[in-house]
Amino acid sequence: MAKKSMIERNLKRERLGKKFESKRERLKAIIKDQDTPAEERFIAALKLAELPRNSSKTRFRNRCLVTGRPRGVYRKLKMSRIALREFGSDGKIPGLVKSSW
Repeated sequence: MAKKSMIERNLKRERLGKKFESKRERLKAIIKDQDTPAEERFIAALKLAELPRNSSKTRFRNRCLVTGRPRGVYRKLKMSRIALREFGSDGKIPGLVKSSW
């Protein structure tokens, strides 16, 4: 089980990312547009730098919803490989069958 503080920190980053997503995208569009004056693009870059660092999507970490484990997480199920195996063995995931040959 992951530390509770790490799980909460990651949730906070996710909330901040959703909150500033539209503003961040607008500023990035201004910065990338070569038709806008250089001074305007520079001001947009400064405004982007003023936004909270944790509002960036790259700082968000995929974690298991069951255990909080940061590694070995299947994106589709949002579950780590270990939790997936346990739930599959208990029959809690429909359609998942342990292979044998």
